[in-house]
Amino acid sequence: MRRIALALVAAVAALAGHSSTSTASEFDGCSFFRHCHGWVVPCSLDGVNPAYHPGIFGNPRVAYQEYGFIRARDGSWQVERNCVRGPYHGG
Repeated sequence: MRRIALALVAAVAALAGHSSTSTASEFDGCSFFRHCHGWVVPCSLDGVNPAYHPGIFGNPRVAYQEYGFIRARDGSWQVERNCVRGPYHGG
């Protein structure tokens, strides 16, 4: 009985590990253990930690084209002037 329980736990852990390594989890702001860090709204950096969103801030082209974020000379992220992106901004 104990072997069956251990095998079941190992199988569930293997399935959970496989599903959490998909590329979709890279963009949803959640870690391996599903600790979620929120979401990013286009044209707003309010409360956003770029370290938790590598799918956006790891690619400056995506950050600019989809969210309107620009990397400053000092390495910080800024919102472009007159930013208009996403469904809430008419673009």
